[in-house]
Amino acid sequence: MTRFLRLLSEDDKGAALAESCERVRAGEAEPRCFEVVPGAFDAVPGKPFAYWVSDDLLGTFTRLPNLGSDGREAQRALSTNDDFRYLRLHWEKGKDFAIDRPASGWLCFAKGGEFSRFYADIYLLVNWIDEGRQIEADAIQKFPYLKGNASWVMHRECNYLRPGLTWPRRTQGGLSLRAMPAGCIFADKGPAAFVADDDPEALLALLALTNSRAFALLVSLQMAFGSYEVGVIQRTPVPDLNPAQRTQLAQLARRAWSLKRTLDTTTETSHAFLLPLALRPRQGDFDPPAITAKLAAIQAEIDQIAFELYDFSPDDRALAMGGEAGGADTGAASPADETDDADDAPPPDTTEALEGLLSWAVGVAVGRFDWRLAIGERTAPAEPDPFDPLPARSPGMLPEGAAPFQTHPGILVDDPGHPLDLTRLVERVLERVEQPVPTDLRRWLQRKFFALHLQAYSKSRRKAPIFWPLATASGGYTLWLDYHRLTSQTLYTAVNDFVEPKLRQVTEALAGLRARPSRTQREEAELTEWLDLEVELRDFRERLLEIAKDWRPNHDDGVQITAAPLWSLFRLPKWRNTLQETWNQLAQGDFDWAHLALSYWPERVLGKCHQDRSLAIAHGVEADFWEQVEVPVTRGKKTTGATKLEWRPKALTAAALAALIRAIMADNGIQGRSA
Repeated sequence: MTRFLRLLSEDDKGAALAESCERVRAGEAEPRCFEVVPGAFDAVPGKPFAYWVSDDLLGTFTRLPNLGSDGREAQRALSTNDDFRYLRLHWEKGKDFAIDRPASGWLCFAKGGEFSRFYADIYLLVNWIDEGRQIEADAIQKFPYLKGNASWVMHRECNYLRPGLTWPRRTQGGLSLRAMPAGCIFADKGPAAFVADDDPEALLALLALTNSRAFALLVSLQMAFGSYEVGVIQRTPVPDLNPAQRTQLAQLARRAWSLKRTLDTTTETSHAFLLPLALRPRQGDFDPPAITAKLAAIQAEIDQIAFELYDFSPDDRALAMGGEAGGADTGAASPADETDDADDAPPPDTTEALEGLLSWAVGVAVGRFDWRLAIGERTAPAEPDPFDPLPARSPGMLPEGAAPFQTHPGILVDDPGHPLDLTRLVERVLERVEQPVPTDLRRWLQRKFFALHLQAYSKSRRKAPIFWPLATASGGYTLWLDYHRLTSQTLYTAVNDFVEPKLRQVTEALAGLRARPSRTQREEAELTEWLDLEVELRDFRERLLEIAKDWRPNHDDGVQITAAPLWSLFRLPKWRNTLQETWNQLAQGDFDWAHLALSYWPERVLGKCHQDRSLAIAHGVEADFWEQVEVPVTRGKKTTGATKLEWRPKALTAAALAALIRAIMADNGIQGRSA
């Protein structure tokens, strides 16, 4: 028999230890002292000193099957080793990007995230073009000891694209599993669990059990630190269920998933987005406080069922409810990144609701969101099933082929009186949905909107705003670009259709003022303003034309890379500094995988393609620079007589390599600049 003293909750542990020891020596009752036969720990995988729980609870590990049995399994999978290169936020790929459970392309990527039980939006995409050939080639290049075999990075044996459950390996809120839709790749940091035949009812029942306090307590007994590893989850007991129990638990999990998703329908960047918070009161199913209460009730019901299925004693139940395994989850997912796992966010205040409404109205004006949902002209689509593939467009986005609120070339402007003036378009949107128009709307758009937009469209350490304000030096004239409609001609269109006409307008106004024989003090001030604006517009025009010469935007590069050459035209210091740093890194060759790097520095990039196969794949020139050759298979220092195919750079002289690079540039119409 071994004695253990449990003093974790004591503030003064030294005094508590002395007091506890004195009571034990005196033979007095001491609730902080536990006497356990060491052999009792053998039942728990890893034999942790879980001295504070009952023998019956420890026996659960031998009495019940574990999660990794009966056709169930848990897996950890892909590590990209370069998230900035291979991951994108889903809105970076454009509103026309289709997600239809392909085997190749930019696929949804479950990579952990914040604490959120039952439901959490999967907001990342991973470059799985040609089933991840770039990632694989990059890993082989970075880690020579792999000897051409990157299976430990790719984990192609895993159940990619299958529906399952996923969870973040590390969170501050505790263990939280959520439904993972079909069509996803999952990560080392976002493991996944699966059931036989992908049975949705079995998955939902397992989702309920694994989010119970009973399961969380059993997991915690095996852990020294807060990392929910696949092995721990697989070894945790799961009770056998009869059909009625399975159906009951599945229905509870389904309802919890639906409620959590409903809370996410006001998040503009979510796959579930429908309408902003200010417009949701018109929808009778949206009542956040009531939803929070329902989620708490469902969690309590699941906990009660799980306690009975696991046959927990009253003391074991009290232990599970005492916070050892984490608190209840009743709120919406936090917008914070992976290091901030708070799940119970306070309800937004009136200011936040108004800002969300105005942000949505900008999205409507640009052509991203559908105003008709707010006035009943269009009915929202039915709620999907938890394991359905994620949609290409959220329910609140403008459907493919539908007429936008305002046709435009992907460019709007801050210019009173212009037919594509952003402020006037937002006013019209608000009027259309019968919402009051703020008196300071133009000022808000000029001074506050982009900072809020940048924050809302940044996640998982990626910054990806999709509405870009390019402005003159003082900010007196601003063009708003829609990232999803960018082409190599966008900046030329901006100059020809917006800046040049504005310059003519300014020139005419100046001519009129100068022609007056005498001017009032006010007219003199107006003349100075027009003169300053004329100078700024000319500088703005020249800068746009200079950038346009080599700028070939490609959505595969992501927002930050694509915007980097334009860094000097953004006024928000935080974003401007980020882009300037990104541009410097591009110039230094840090991101030569980017299509934009090839546009600007083709000789350097193509030269590297002969050294790095992943770069050759990225730029579509693998066949020009690389070939597969047969090499002998060795074991240690001996050859086996067998051969295998291995990728090798083609043997090219310096002159031949230079000629090949020039030919590729000519074929693609690339001139570039010196490195």
